[in-house]
Amino acid sequence: MLTTLETAYTDTRSSDLAWALGREPLPALAVLDLQLDDARVQLRLLGASHQVLLEEEGGSCSETVACMPGSSTPLPLGVAKQFGDWEYEFAAHVETLSRGSFAGRAQELLALVAEHPHGLAGTFPGSPHAFTALLAQRRQGQVRWRTWHAYPQEGRLVATRTRVGVRAPVAAG
Repeated sequence: MLTTLETAYTDTRSSDLAWALGREPLPALAVLDLQLDDARVQLRLLGASHQVLLEEEGGSCSETVACMPGSSTPLPLGVAKQFGDWEYEFAAHVETLSRGSFAGRAQELLALVAEHPHGLAGTFPGSPHAFTALLAQRRQGQVRWRTWHAYPQEGRLVATRTRVGVRAPVAAG
């Protein structure tokens, strides 16, 4: 699903993004509710930021990547956590592109997410290459999502990848 976000693209920077696990739902500009087998997933666009809420029988999880005032947790390159019976893995990558490459990559990603039944992308009025996009799927018993945060004024694309699933039982040996 592709939507135009009803807000101006403000002067945000990729370096302002922070990561948080377990935050309460924040006000969203666009939402996509998904049922992926027994998992309820809500993809939330917060402007140049995202939040994913996941609920399964084993518990719930929320991931937020946003410009959060007062946050002391910058966007990490990688995180691996265990909570309850779940494993959580997060990875982020910042890509710097030329203006022409950026425009092409933006169009490619927006087309991919807009056409996917589990995708949500938002563009900003007057800034067609400024966008936030999320794509979720369930594979091999795990819920996975990818996100892209575009900063055309910097030529930077921040991509994240997350995997949440039940921990594999430890074999007795």
